[in-house]
Amino acid sequence: MMTDVLVAHSSEVEKADFYKKTYLHVALSILAFIGVETILLKTVPPEIIAMMFGQKYTWLLIIGVFWLASVLASKWSLSQSKSTQYLGLGFYILLEAVIFMPLLYIAVNMAGGAHVIFQAAMLTIAMFAGLSAVAFTSKRDFSFLRNVIIIGGFLSIGLIIAGAIFGFNLGLWFSVGMVILASASILYETSKLQNVYTTGQYVGASLQLFASIMLLFWYILRILMSRRS
Repeated sequence: MMTDVLVAHSSEVEKADFYKKTYLHVALSILAFIGVETILLKTVPPEIIAMMFGQKYTWLLIIGVFWLASVLASKWSLSQSKSTQYLGLGFYILLEAVIFMPLLYIAVNMAGGAHVIFQAAMLTIAMFAGLSAVAFTSKRDFSFLRNVIIIGGFLSIGLIIAGAIFGFNLGLWFSVGMVILASASILYETSKLQNVYTTGQYVGASLQLFASIMLLFWYILRILMSRRS
């Protein structure tokens, strides 16, 4: 069972244990994502992957299902049951791997694709580390970013849907804006580690951080790929 003690009200030892478990789960989630993605790219036929980004309404359906399923996975990850928490985290990792398939398939098959993916991964890790350090050392409460993230999220979803329906390219500046939004999300989620979660909610906390990292990685990779095209 989870404790009801807020991390902010716990002892230094309990705080350190919570942070260690949270970031360990983030790291394991990334490794699991790499493993699942590798298997998918090797086993899923290219024709099926092409259908995901070749048909605009198919892609919209996938995005809709992903959004609904991610809400469910997030809810599971904060359950009182540890097995349900891990089910939510594992389900979300699988969802991310499926959503990333088309983008990574294109990246892998473009000239210098492996280098671009590696570069995007290193930039993502560096930005995540820097933003986490700011959130922990500044002692600021970044909860004010919540409304910015919600509004930005709805605007971005609206633009993505409009782009898919009407066939226009959102372009480089949209990707830059999404990198900023993902960075704000990392600051907000890191701030929540200190102020919102209880010491038993490290699985749910790791899922939220993992989601922000993957959003950041997606758009950094898109920016780097656009420079190669």
